[in-house]
Amino acid sequence: MVLSSEVLEITIRSLMISSTATILSSSWSIPLSLRLSSSHSKLTNLIVSIFNALIGLPTVIVGLFLYMLLSRTGPLGFLQILYTPIAIILGEAILITPLIVSLAYEVFYKARVEYWEVALTLGADTYQAYRTMLRETLSDVIIIFLIAFSRALGELGVALIVGGNIRGFTRVFTTTIALEIAKGNFEFALTLGLILLIIISTITAIIRILGVRRE
Repeated sequence: MVLSSEVLEITIRSLMISSTATILSSSWSIPLSLRLSSSHSKLTNLIVSIFNALIGLPTVIVGLFLYMLLSRTGPLGFLQILYTPIAIILGEAILITPLIVSLAYEVFYKARVEYWEVALTLGADTYQAYRTMLRETLSDVIIIFLIAFSRALGELGVALIVGGNIRGFTRVFTTTIALEIAKGNFEFALTLGLILLIIISTITAIIRILGVRRE
């Protein structure tokens, strides 16, 4: 019973942290992608290229950078959020930002040609044209959200470095699996790994269904 309750607790915490991080990252990544898609300057191309390059940034680098900011001697140490779920949320949000921006930019760039100019031709103002783009690309945006959520849910470096893997507080799927393997508790690790695999597989199936409907 204790084991099952701990599994449930870790599952809920992992889903809450990663979903919050994805929502937070989307709140600045989607508007930025919209803005970038409306420009064709060399600076825009440079910014997009940087975000594309940062997609593969190792999670431990993000974790180390955030740790330096949030530690007691760091510039943001006064916030006292190191080794808390908030720190993990911030770290995961930063980690998946390049992924969301890059994918959303491609979607909005294509949609701008198909929908933006048509909306303006029909008398829509800038705000209405943006709304039209978002409405027509909603399924793509949802797919991007799910991809980013999967990335956040399966990452280890950030959660371990800034979360501290504190039992009952900051332990998530990946950090707990790593700890239990180190302890030799393979049964618990496999249980969590199976749950994580089921969640990721379900998300992948949803992405496929949305992709087929979109086409």
